[in-house]
Amino acid sequence: MADEPGFAGLHIGPRLRDARLRQGLTVDQVAELTNLSKGFVSRLERDRTSPSVATLVAICEVLTLPIGEPFAAPTPDVVRQRDAPQVQLVGVGVDERLLTPRNQPRLQLVRSMVDPLAGGGPDLYTLNAEVEVLHVLKGQVVVVFTGRTELLRAGDSITFSGREPHTWHNPSPTRTAEVLWVIAPSTWSSVS
Repeated sequence: MADEPGFAGLHIGPRLRDARLRQGLTVDQVAELTNLSKGFVSRLERDRTSPSVATLVAICEVLTLPIGEPFAAPTPDVVRQRDAPQVQLVGVGVDERLLTPRNQPRLQLVRSMVDPLAGGGPDLYTLNAEVEVLHVLKGQVVVVFTGRTELLRAGDSITFSGREPHTWHNPSPTRTAEVLWVIAPSTWSSVS
């Protein structure tokens, strides 16, 4: 299939690359499945070349994309505070709200309001996540790992593997703590 101009200036390459990565395919695999060269697919993903209509159709078929999707204007996902669904991670005495869309596979952002002396429970636990980030907005939170403890105050953050056994709690007997959790990748695809 020929390298023909025609879609120049539309910046479809990054969208095609994102679709390829979501499918778990390599540039080599896409090239082989579409009878294109690896170099062409790479240039296309970097917007260094434009595909013919036939080439674009072939690539969209391999990536299971509707033909018009690479041209669609991106739409941001907005989650309004009032609409953020309540979720239950592992906290007790915690109001947890999912601030990212339910179907976001790459990461989850959760805001937790932690009652005085409440938290993740007495037992260490793990999440099937490569990384967790905890950022304290208000109050204090103690994070407990095997053999060590970290006290975080407002403005502090901690980053660790979700697979590392841990738990956490608000040490204050009188003040509610407010924290943000970033979990990547998402540990669930739908919550209630």
